Amino acid sequence: MSPLLLLLIAVAGVALLLVGVIKFKMPAFIALLLVSILVALAAGIPLQDVAGLITEGMGGTLGSVAVLVGLGAMLGKVIEISGGAQVLSTRFTKLFGPRRVIAALTTAAFLLAIPVFFDVGFIVLVPIIYGFAKALNVSPVKIGLPVGAIMLAIHVVVPPHPGVVGGAEILGADVGWATILGLAFCAPLGVLSYFVAKRINRRDVPMLPETAEQFASFGKSTDAGSTLTKTKAPTSSMVISMILLPIVMIMLGTVGGTLVTAESTAANVLGFVGSPAIALLTTVLVAYYLLGVRSGWSSEQTGKVMDSALAPAAIVILVTGAGGVFGKVLTESGIGTVLAESLSSAGLPIIVMAFVLAAILRASQGSATVAIITTTGLLATAVEAGGFSTVQTALILAAVGFGAFGLSHVNDSGFWIVTRFLGLSVADGLRTWTVLTTVLGVAGFALTSLVYAIVTAAGV
Repeated sequence: MSPLLLLLIAVAGVALLLVGVIKFKMPAFIALLLVSILVALAAGIPLQDVAGLITEGMGGTLGSVAVLVGLGAMLGKVIEISGGAQVLSTRFTKLFGPRRVIAALTTAAFLLAIPVFFDVGFIVLVPIIYGFAKALNVSPVKIGLPVGAIMLAIHVVVPPHPGVVGGAEILGADVGWATILGLAFCAPLGVLSYFVAKRINRRDVPMLPETAEQFASFGKSTDAGSTLTKTKAPTSSMVISMILLPIVMIMLGTVGGTLVTAESTAANVLGFVGSPAIALLTTVLVAYYLLGVRSGWSSEQTGKVMDSALAPAAIVILVTGAGGVFGKVLTESGIGTVLAESLSSAGLPIIVMAFVLAAILRASQGSATVAIITTTGLLATAVEAGGFSTVQTALILAAVGFGAFGLSHVNDSGFWIVTRFLGLSVADGLRTWTVLTTVLGVAGFALTSLVYAIVTAAGV
């Protein structure tokens, strides 16, 4: 099938999905599955393979997302109902002042995102975002957008995140230089994220009814906890410890794993301790005791509070899984790869090609990690033959990462996590989250290109 026809099928699929969700108000879960089937058939995927592809796409996404969303929601709920989020938001508001709270939380998100995958970090911070929004009497979108954007920036260009580490191995890039340059580029992007999000948020965006209801009841007793009585509220340091615990565990697994022999007992233990699921499960158990039982709740009451988080989380899980199905169909159809291979012979400078190819692959199949790995694979031969310096190669890798940063839309599971937790409709998500990630991706590439030009001219 020709690249042009595959492109038209992809565009038609996205358009049909948007019309179904925005105009006809179809449930996103149903619309994603239906459009995925239609695109699979139109792209020539055999009829007998379509059902299996849906199961594979759903299972592949939920295998990494469902456990994290479920445990993250339970942790968030116990922090919320125990009064922890309110305590922390009040403390920060007094410490930094109302005008500096969003900037302070965005800075904290920058640091937290270094060792933690984007979706894990964002889910853990959701109750804090809600608590700060309550304290400032603003929509959580105003706080969540810059926080999510800078965390995603870290995810695509700073090791030890999987896409950039895998891309570094393929290109032969130095991980140390990739880390230094990635952090150097993301620091100004954090500032830009704050101001661009502030401009995007000039108009109030209505929240989805289910999220608005959840936000309105945030911090209040629910049916599950209507009879709860607390003997003492958690301290701000205790709440911060609950947030930092999974991050420290994941960091131990990531950083510690590089300091020991591969496949050794120490490496296996660190890998187990640092896996996101184990880190979150451990934190939930600690919170179960410290924020629940030790503070005056019975085990049954604490369990009910945590269980009450799963119903709202189920919506996020299912929609995210369906987004994974759509991304899987686009990947298996070969739409992104065919287009990328067609453009790879366009004769563009390699730094520009790195950005463009990654952006095309990101837009066509959704996953930033897949876009980075695929793009570096397409460029590997050219980079090897080009005689580029260590710094130049690291900058090419950064350009790939920033290409995979923007254009987050309906085929990206991260799009659904951010928009559902912040209460954004699909249309509002495209106007806010998609625009913000794209602006920051282009800005990151502009910084990378400038440094690349200077490095090349200096012969470094």
